[in-house]
Amino acid sequence: MKYALGPVLYYWPNSEIEAFYQQAMSSSADIIYLGESVCTKRREMKVADWLALAQEIAKSGKQVVISTLALLQAPSELNELKRYVENGEFLIEANDLGTVNMAADRSLPFVAGHALNCYNAYTLRLLHKQGMMRWCMPVELSRDWLVNLLQQCDELGFRQGFEVEVLSYGHLPLAYSARCFTARSENRGKDECETCCIKYPQGRIVNSQENQQVFVLNGIQTMSGYCYNLGNELASMQGVVDIVRLSPQGVETLAMLDSFRANEQGTLPLTLTDNAECNGYWRRVAGLELVQ
Repeated sequence: MKYALGPVLYYWPNSEIEAFYQQAMSSSADIIYLGESVCTKRREMKVADWLALAQEIAKSGKQVVISTLALLQAPSELNELKRYVENGEFLIEANDLGTVNMAADRSLPFVAGHALNCYNAYTLRLLHKQGMMRWCMPVELSRDWLVNLLQQCDELGFRQGFEVEVLSYGHLPLAYSARCFTARSENRGKDECETCCIKYPQGRIVNSQENQQVFVLNGIQTMSGYCYNLGNELASMQGVVDIVRLSPQGVETLAMLDSFRANEQGTLPLTLTDNAECNGYWRRVAGLELVQ
């Protein structure tokens, strides 16, 4: 299996982004995703900055993929998207069907991100015909669902035409909205947000009335309250999953990446924490559950 660092989903200052990727270049990751995939108002890093960083990382021997927005809402965003798609050097992760169409029109291969919500073999076959060469499974699906879906792809005759990637670590993006939850939490409108999400480098925690951490707010994203961790499920991924994705929570994620690699055969299990980490979706139980 290969290991990937997903795009940074939180809003970090430019200096922190660059510091993180300087360390990521010497990490054990095989693939590094870059780019703003959450909110177009997050402009610490502009298109030229992301592409320059991509070129620098590519020199370290890693595969670089440019991630794109999951929610496009303005013509200016389409113009930026066109610059990413037509970069001429790096693979694109499409998180919106508009990106898929733009890549397909140019006969460019792409990664189908988990935000596309592809749940069946017929949808995957359509995306494959349009140029999909890798599919990142929707975050709420189980191993059983994945195995069954891939069997259907095999029956339709295109299973060997794409790689399978699973988001296996980090707070899961569960939903997207045109509204900004972080701005609302500060009694701001979205248009007057002043990108206040930069004050919350790991999102804003939402507790239930029972004081359970049920969600993390990250701009327009509603994320899982617990950190998803499939570090002890890697043996069950053998022969099913090609790429294991870790979503950066901070520089400590690079150490977690090494722990994943060390436990690929299940010989060095990770110590997981109740009420902080979960693996329920993979095990086909409630998402917040942790099956040890």
